[in-house]
Amino acid sequence: MTTLIHPTAVIHPRAELHPSVQVGAYAVIGEQVRVGPDTVIGHHVVLDGNTEIGARNQIFPGAAIGLEPQDLKYDGSLTLVKIGDDNTIREYVTINRATAAGEATIIGNGNLLMAYAHVAHNCVIEDQVIITNAVSIAGHVRIESNARLGGMVGIHQFVHVGRYAMIGAMSKIVRDVPPFMRVDGNPACVRTLNQVGLQRAGLADEDNGGTLRTLKKAFRLLYRSNLSFQQALEQLDLLPDSEHLQHLRQFLRMSQSPERRGLTPGKRKAKSEASGE
Repeated sequence: MTTLIHPTAVIHPRAELHPSVQVGAYAVIGEQVRVGPDTVIGHHVVLDGNTEIGARNQIFPGAAIGLEPQDLKYDGSLTLVKIGDDNTIREYVTINRATAAGEATIIGNGNLLMAYAHVAHNCVIEDQVIITNAVSIAGHVRIESNARLGGMVGIHQFVHVGRYAMIGAMSKIVRDVPPFMRVDGNPACVRTLNQVGLQRAGLADEDNGGTLRTLKKAFRLLYRSNLSFQQALEQLDLLPDSEHLQHLRQFLRMSQSPERRGLTPGKRKAKSEASGE
């Protein structure tokens, strides 16, 4: 019978690995690690701390998951990394556990984290997110489902990135990124609606009751009209309602709360342009 664990792997006897887990050469797995069925752990991977990993994940060589947060406030308390199912974590990705006792860094389901990406303490990555090479995500960042982050993006702590957002490569993100928008630059700016991403997600007009058409109107009100931000929000309430539009409105309003960092700006149409002068 062929063993699924390479003889050079170092696994603490109290670590909990499902019998179907595969472990490559020279991997190191700590005492409090729990790994679900059909997960593949590549060679030289380090899993440490209070780390829970679900089913069918692929963890490529050199990844380091569950190590102490890079936070001077950390006092050695028991904190958590929790990873769901069907994630692909490529070479040398680092995912740090949370800072304060009882807190967690959370990765959902079906995500792709490409090589050298860093996910800091207390981050939440929802589902079906693509994080490309060398992205650096600071602490307490939340990335909603189906977002796309281009290579070498840097995200400031406590930023929220909305669902189906697209962030261009090498952008510097210091404020919240609205759902469904395409953001690029340094300083970053909302450029347009993430129309291609929305079409690929099946939100085209003919397939989803006009969702894409409504979001186009919302974008024009927010970023191409002569309305103030508050006036644009009020106009959004008059558009045909949908679950996605409700989420956009809620995200925009929440980003104005004192505990959030505000919104990534967008190009506003000048009065002369709006009036046709």
